[in-house]
Amino acid sequence: MELLVNGRKAYAYTGGKTFDASLPCVVFIHGALNDHSVWTLLARWCAHHGHSVLALDLPGHGLSQGPALRSIEAMADWTLAALDAAGIPGAALVGHSMGSLVALEAAGRAAQRVSRLIMVGTAYPMAVSQALIDSARDTPLAAIDMVNNWSLSGHASKPSYPGPGSWLHGSLRALMRQVLARADRLAWRGDADDQPGGAAANLFELDFDICRRYAGGLDAAARLTCPAHLVLGSNDRMTQAKQASELQAALARAVPTQRHLLACGHALMQEQPDAMLALLRRALSA
Repeated sequence: MELLVNGRKAYAYTGGKTFDASLPCVVFIHGALNDHSVWTLLARWCAHHGHSVLALDLPGHGLSQGPALRSIEAMADWTLAALDAAGIPGAALVGHSMGSLVALEAAGRAAQRVSRLIMVGTAYPMAVSQALIDSARDTPLAAIDMVNNWSLSGHASKPSYPGPGSWLHGSLRALMRQVLARADRLAWRGDADDQPGGAAANLFELDFDICRRYAGGLDAAARLTCPAHLVLGSNDRMTQAKQASELQAALARAVPTQRHLLACGHALMQEQPDAMLALLRRALSA
């Protein structure tokens, strides 16, 4: 589905069903150097079980026009503008990694529009080492391999997503390479080099830098009015479960909050697809 958001084309996967704005909506927000495709299983289940779905490609990612945005705050405003473009008064927000921060900030900025907040593979602060940012800038293909090694807890996860026999490391690497290559072709920087955060060599470096610069998480948590869920991987080496403790406490002071721990790494939707879907179903029905 194509939307016009702030005058630029944006893509949203609708789960294989025609979008119906009259149904309760679930909005999925991907992480760094990813796109809507990481949500395929969850989005399709929602779309075929009474929900409308928008699995968004953030600006400069996937099929959405650039330039890429330069902060979590700007991405949150863009997400809310995407809801307006789709004619949706409110939605449940589901975000992974960088997208979890976008969902949190959007929920904090427009609490009355968000019915559920589900943060997957999250941490706050979302620290990213300078060495990893340097690698993303100077040797992005090597950095992609490094991140995928850290994102999966094993080399042969079973059952695997999207089906038995799939090679998770290879499929995630291919996705990130594709998003990076497409962004380079489409001039993702646009006219944004003078915005906060300065110039980045590529989209991978920019996304990492955005995550580590975000400082509004606790303030956003305090403004929430909807139930919140943290879905974490026990073997996550990108955003370790313990790094969400401060955020969990802040959320719990404001709203009913649940913490869920899955036996997997950072790529929870791919490594534990059935458990992730079960958690999403419970969160949406609670």
